[in-house]
Amino acid sequence: MINQTMLDLGRAPSPIRQLFNYGFERKKVVGEENVFDFSIGNPSIPAPEAIRERMRELIEQDPAALHGYSPASGLPATRAAVARNLRERFGIEADPRHIYMTTGAMAGVKSVICAVARPGEEVIVNAPYFPEYRMLIETAGCICVEVPTRADDFQLDIEALAQAVNPNTALVIVNSPNNPVGTVYTQDCIERLSDLLESREREYGHPIYLLSDEPYRELCYGDPVPFTANFYRDTIVCYSWAKSLSLPGERIGYVFTSSRMERADDVADAVAGAHRSLGYVCAPVMFQKVIETCVDLPANVEAYRSNRDLLTAGLDELGYRYVSPDGAFYLWVKALEEDAQAFSDRAKEHDLLLVASDSFGCSGWVRVSYCVSETSIRNSMKAWRALKESYGA
Repeated sequence: MINQTMLDLGRAPSPIRQLFNYGFERKKVVGEENVFDFSIGNPSIPAPEAIRERMRELIEQDPAALHGYSPASGLPATRAAVARNLRERFGIEADPRHIYMTTGAMAGVKSVICAVARPGEEVIVNAPYFPEYRMLIETAGCICVEVPTRADDFQLDIEALAQAVNPNTALVIVNSPNNPVGTVYTQDCIERLSDLLESREREYGHPIYLLSDEPYRELCYGDPVPFTANFYRDTIVCYSWAKSLSLPGERIGYVFTSSRMERADDVADAVAGAHRSLGYVCAPVMFQKVIETCVDLPANVEAYRSNRDLLTAGLDELGYRYVSPDGAFYLWVKALEEDAQAFSDRAKEHDLLLVASDSFGCSGWVRVSYCVSETSIRNSMKAWRALKESYGA
């Protein structure tokens, strides 16, 4: 017998991947330079030279060690390097025992959900949100509860969260800088959320964990992103170097169970158990060794800032409305009709690939991923113009 849930998931790929695959095939027909693919968060900026230098060094080392297994939780030296980085950057207690190296952030998110939320319990997401959260939550047997962010600025709506949190709430997920909007949740929002969850923990007599999904943490255009674990004791951080160091295909990240947590050892072990049960044996060893020495490398934020400014200047000239992003590399653009999917479909007619907002838990917008070349952004303006003119605007 086939698992019908998995069959349905396999035949219903994510809208983001679907549009990306369409673009891949379309480029073969009309030429890569004629398709303006803003569908997926696939960095076009090359990884830092130090990454390549480290890879060259490693390739000369003992192949058996380089290509063999690591301990399930990761190489001790890599976990120690990550813990040191967290202590030095954020002034937080970070024990290497509470670091678990993962195959990207998504594997970490799934493991955390399975580790701290039991089937039938609720996991809160703040909409708009990364669509895969719902799939990860529901395939763990949990209930996905959408809470809209504030309509005017897409910051956390603490009052709405207060209405949603209840004795069946096991976990709240925050993602800042946010995919898809690019909003950075303010320190005030994080502090108020922390106060809310602490008060409900006391009221209900059990932990409510906060999963801070942070693959865009380094891509911030203003003040540093508040480090959530500094504000709420029961925080679990999921991180990936996919965006900050342009390593999406290498699938390397970590889970950090806050060492301030009352049962940190137990939660870290539950994460390890979930990872095991899901079949994630160990993160890629070569890239664990890369991260060991490259963990402190800065992200190339200026390149994304330049892309953001170039894109928004062009859309300003054409009269489009959007939310000015404080981080990540996404622009949240208001569709020219209420049906975001219809707007996205019309954009495709101009070889302009924009992701409709519906799968993000919000209607009437499109997500534009500007981690592309400057040339592509400049050349896309003719398509943006034609799209607007098709609406008689």
